Amino acid sequence: MVGIEKFVPAGVIPACLLPFNDDFSIDELNYRKHLRDVLGVNGISAITVNAHASEVHTCTFDEQRRVLDIAVEESSGVPVVNGIYADGSGLAANLARMAEMGGASALLVFPPNSISMGGQLRPEMAVAHFKAIAEATDLPLIIFEYPLGGGLGHTFETLVRLCEEVSTIAAIKDWCNDPMLHEKHVRVLQNLPRSVNVLTTHSTWLMSSLLIGCKGLLSGAGSVIADLQVELWQAVQDQDLISAKAINNRIYPMIQAFYAPPFLDMHNRMKEAAVLLGRIPNAVVRPPLCKLDDAEIDRIKAAIKEAGIDAEGSVSRAA
Repeated sequence: MVGIEKFVPAGVIPACLLPFNDDFSIDELNYRKHLRDVLGVNGISAITVNAHASEVHTCTFDEQRRVLDIAVEESSGVPVVNGIYADGSGLAANLARMAEMGGASALLVFPPNSISMGGQLRPEMAVAHFKAIAEATDLPLIIFEYPLGGGLGHTFETLVRLCEEVSTIAAIKDWCNDPMLHEKHVRVLQNLPRSVNVLTTHSTWLMSSLLIGCKGLLSGAGSVIADLQVELWQAVQDQDLISAKAINNRIYPMIQAFYAPPFLDMHNRMKEAAVLLGRIPNAVVRPPLCKLDDAEIDRIKAAIKEAGIDAEGSVSRAA
């Protein structure tokens, strides 16, 4: 196992869900159960908390600190990546300090929503944001790269500048959603004088993305199918295309269910899948997210059956 002090973001890194009680409070008992389930998958390199999969946009500062504390307690030395979701650089820096004190091994930095209205034309804003975080902590940073069309993605030139000017940037979580640009990220960023790993989160075309040469994947789908992600990752590393295609055929129905329109319901659907698999007791989500209807839950159930997944997972678990 990679030591926490030397952690370099790479390999399979599932982003964990956050169960809630009916009153929308955090269900700590079943959060611990979920963490143990994901951590029990042989071959993962880390887990991620306080990110989209855990509905971080609905969580207070204190709730995020508690989410991290529980994850570190349950991780038994497995590195924990903590999300930094903030519209202001000052709050982002405070979250970074909290995460370092709480035992995180790396930080996944979300783009501030405040830059969505033209921030791509002011790259110095992104640089200032990351430098504020880097001044608050020495933890390795992961840039969450969004699609350019939504206004939150960094241009290629800005990504390179960030990697060159902020020495603690160790990786990007690439969701550019553009295969041509994604390959450019892999070829250029991983061959900079100080290499920056590309972790794909292109879960809707994961096999294709991994074959380009990413150094790993960081995905919310890992909250349910981390075992299949590990199998696919290993098959690609072994250049075993036949096995990779077979595993991808099992992943396909789950991805079609999770990432169907509307896209924002992806983690809502993952919670429903976890319920159907007996891994958590309910699929409560915080508003404005809403409970899925019975027809969609039936589609998730059918996808689970097609993928051949059961409550214990589809590969061997750690002891």
